[in-house]
Amino acid sequence: MTSVPTLVALACGLGLAVSVQAAPPQSHADHASHHAATVSVPAQRWEPDASLREGMRRVHVAVDQLRHYEMGHMSAPMAVDRAAEVEDAVGFMFANCKLAAEPDAALHGILAPLLGAAQALQANPGNVKAVAAMREAIAHYPHYFNDPGWDQPAPAMHEMHDEP
Repeated sequence: MTSVPTLVALACGLGLAVSVQAAPPQSHADHASHHAATVSVPAQRWEPDASLREGMRRVHVAVDQLRHYEMGHMSAPMAVDRAAEVEDAVGFMFANCKLAAEPDAALHGILAPLLGAAQALQANPGNVKAVAAMREAIAHYPHYFNDPGWDQPAPAMHEMHDEP
């Protein structure tokens, strides 16, 4: 199985060779060409496809659960696991979302810092600030995308606290 960092590196290489077109849907294989781009918030939010909704739900749940880590109620291995879940969800979105160029560019402005923060937490579980960075990254999602279920609280998970 190819890791997300490998996919990101591959996408960066592909992104340099791919020109961005305004109308056709974009594959996330060419996402790197706009990950640093700033996209204005649209007057009417874009509709996410099913893959984007699913991937962002997975991210939302994992990031919400990481609040327990910030409060000292979750072990470092569990936090690393949640960061890996974020990374897996981002990989899922890169592989499956099909968006037009402008919403795709906006999404990459969200996913690039999200992925960086998830990888930072995995590399250094003591870096609790990475959780806030993940939360900050996904806070922009509802400004760009009309995702009706986004405001729903993530399901509560009772396995957040370490068992004796």
